[in-house]
Amino acid sequence: MEAPPGPDPMALDAPAPAAASAAQPAPVSKEKLQALKTMKDEKGETVTGHIISTTIGGKNGEPKQTISYMAERVVGTGSFGIVFQAKCLETGETVAIKKVLQDKRYKNRELQIMRAMDHPNVICLKHCFFSTTPRDELFFEPRDGLFRGLAYIHTVPGICHRDVKPQNVLVDPLTHQVKICDFGSAKVLVPGEPNISYICSRYYRAPELIFGATEYTSSIDIWSAGCVLAELLLGQPLFPGESAVDQLVEIIKVLGTPTREEIRCMNPNYTEFRFPQIKAHPWHKIFHKRMPPEAIDLASRLLQYSPSLRCSALDACAHPFFDELRAPNARLPNGRPFPPLFNFKHELADASPDLYHEARTRAY
Repeated sequence: MEAPPGPDPMALDAPAPAAASAAQPAPVSKEKLQALKTMKDEKGETVTGHIISTTIGGKNGEPKQTISYMAERVVGTGSFGIVFQAKCLETGETVAIKKVLQDKRYKNRELQIMRAMDHPNVICLKHCFFSTTPRDELFFEPRDGLFRGLAYIHTVPGICHRDVKPQNVLVDPLTHQVKICDFGSAKVLVPGEPNISYICSRYYRAPELIFGATEYTSSIDIWSAGCVLAELLLGQPLFPGESAVDQLVEIIKVLGTPTREEIRCMNPNYTEFRFPQIKAHPWHKIFHKRMPPEAIDLASRLLQYSPSLRCSALDACAHPFFDELRAPNARLPNGRPFPPLFNFKHELADASPDLYHEARTRAY
């Protein structure tokens, strides 16, 4: 049984600390440990200010090692877990720890999915362990290109994230490295196997989900990524619906009323076609007049009613909108070089020969 999302989408109320894990601060002193104020979660239980210890190693002749983390502050809460910033007492490294309640009624795929992934644009798992409290709780600690990350998870592990939104895209402020995080809603989609349609945070929810589709593809992530891109360009959400119905209204205001064929492509079982006939709003009028046409073109290719017409994540990587990032002398505003962006490997596994050639030639 799939775990249904809670009534309110998960929202991080502070930047995830793992994005800045490149810095190695000094270990925490005992005085600071004693002075640290504690915080409590929504159930009134202390989740910060205490020490979490676990033992790693001990397999294949490896020596056992005790790792201790001190919880510092809560950075995000959701229906099935809580994320807080912590510090490794042995190294001083700042990390993010996600505490997940284990409910036997629902499948928890996140740990299994995290173990299967290894990519520079996807958050990585360092350790996982069960707590020693009476409740069944699982802790796991992730370590620190949206589209490149999606190209990887869609191709290699075959995973659909199902909750792409700005809060789940981490950016290191120093290196500008991007990492996709929070795989609590992720799933390997099997053709013919039904999935829940009430998934993904509302502003970024693909229209086929609003139409109740249960057999969808990873193109729902592409729609969400298009919403994230549009929000970056606009400075505010493109489709700020206040309910599921209102969300569809916001989409129709921009894309116009979907045709019967487009509705059939989104959900062939949907038979109600009573929608007011509204014309599509020109994309160039949605964005600022000085918006580069390449940015507008990419957004329009991502935000299509028909899932099969949306460009793939790898197609997005090869789009001209990102060409200036490929310039040999391109640098970040702070003068540092860009993190590796186009050294594709795993992402090209299922690429067509033409796209493979285009991605590689654009990369070099």
